[in-house]
Amino acid sequence: MSTELVHVGFGSMLAAGRIVAIASPGAAPIKRLVQERKAVGQIIDLTGGRRTKAVLVLDSGHVALAAIAPGTIARRVSSGPAAWPALADDDASD
Repeated sequence: MSTELVHVGFGSMLAAGRIVAIASPGAAPIKRLVQERKAVGQIIDLTGGRRTKAVLVLDSGHVALAAIAPGTIARRVSSGPAAWPALADDDASD
């Protein structure tokens, strides 16, 4: 049994099967969710020091922050590894 990983930017990967939701960070409920998860230590920051563009909710209750657009991550999850850029590529343009 293998785990399908999805590239979420700057060399970081997440298990695609564990992602429950992908959202933009601007809405108040998402901001509250991030603050709540941060308070209990369930935040995974994958932004590489850049601005958060996507919030990924995982089935474990953890929340991952990514610096690439939610639509880009959704396309990568649905299309599989063949559609991902090389890991050395800079994802800042996404």
